[in-house]
Order: sequence, then structure tokens, then C-alpha cells
Amino acid sequence: LLSAGATRVYAILTHGIFSGPAISRINNACFEAVVVTNTIPQEDKMKHCSKIQVIDISMILAEAIRRTHNGESVSYLFSHVPL
Repeated sequence: LLSAGATRVYAILTHGIFSGPAISRINNACFEAVVVTNTIPQEDKMKHCSKIQVIDISMILAEAIRRTHNGESVSYLFSHVPL
């Protein structure tokens, strides 16, 4: 991507399962950041890789569960994400 003209490269993942040499590879890669959700604890991995950033998705999951339980639209969340 950088050779094609990108100025920054980000990786965005749902579940960050960083096994084997993943952390070393991320540290040596051209990523500006690797952004993962907090569905898997990342504290230990973040100690070894400053490129890992975690976003909290608890509110969106809670709202999706609430909407499902009450028979409300879950697709509504695609355009109205609670923060």
C-alpha cells in the first residue's frame, strides 16, 4: 500500500488473536496501528507492541442484545451507533 502511494496503513480487526510471531511481525510491519476490539484481553500484547490499539465495543453489544430481546431493529445500529 505504501508503494502505491498510501501515507499510512492501518489494520482493523474484530478479534485480535495474536499467536506465535504475530507481535514481532506487527512491530516490524509498516502499520501505523493495529486496531482491535476488546472482545479478547490485549493488555499483555500491548506491553510488547505499541502499535496495538483497543476499542471498547461493550455499549454496541449491549444495545444489540437489548434490541434483540425487545424485538427491535438491530440494523438500526448500522447508522446510529451508541457511544
